[in-house]
Amino acid sequence: MKRSLVQIGCAMALAMVSLRLAVLVSAAPTVDVLVKDDRGKPVSDAVVTLVSPGAASVATRLTPAVMDQQYRMFVPMVLVIQAGTPVTFPNRDNIRHHVYSFSPAKRFELPLYMGTPAAPVVFDKPGVVILGCNIHDWMLAYIFVSPTPYFAKTGTNGLARLGDVAPGTYEARVWQPRMREDSEKIGKPLTIAESDPERVEFVLSLKPERRIYPPPAGYGERP
Repeated sequence: MKRSLVQIGCAMALAMVSLRLAVLVSAAPTVDVLVKDDRGKPVSDAVVTLVSPGAASVATRLTPAVMDQQYRMFVPMVLVIQAGTPVTFPNRDNIRHHVYSFSPAKRFELPLYMGTPAAPVVFDKPGVVILGCNIHDWMLAYIFVSPTPYFAKTGTNGLARLGDVAPGTYEARVWQPRMREDSEKIGKPLTIAESDPERVEFVLSLKPERRIYPPPAGYGERP
């Protein structure tokens, strides 16, 4: 009987701890961001980051990322990762691609190949990496290497959500391939309190689309 009471007591204690943890997790601060252009239309593929100048970097487990090549295109057009993340570049077409970047944040080259290169490319320096293909000039994509684990990318509705943000003082920044502004110059100060949701809005002036139109024959079709 005593053993049963002890077991019941332990079970109740564990249940209380689990409930408390669930409450803490659900109460983690979130930041919702809306990005629009100067005509009021939502902007997709905008990267939002929360930077805390002078604060120690948050240790995170980096998950390998993938930049695909399908239908003679890079997919996605904008990939967001944290600095130190390895990225693989599988070629799912039945023709060879030659991937390269001359960007200061990461200069690299993957000569003509099919399939998946044996070793991923590690992006260890924050910044924007512009990708191209030496064979197909219209292929263009970007890898945004974030210095912080707090980042998200907007969808077609212009919205992005950053979750599990530690309370503190940050600067919210936005970057998009076509934006005219300097990302750092339009940053917005933000103070995150325990469990309080925040909302930030950015309005961007965009440059014309850089992709080549009309695309070459076969563009967008499976080779």
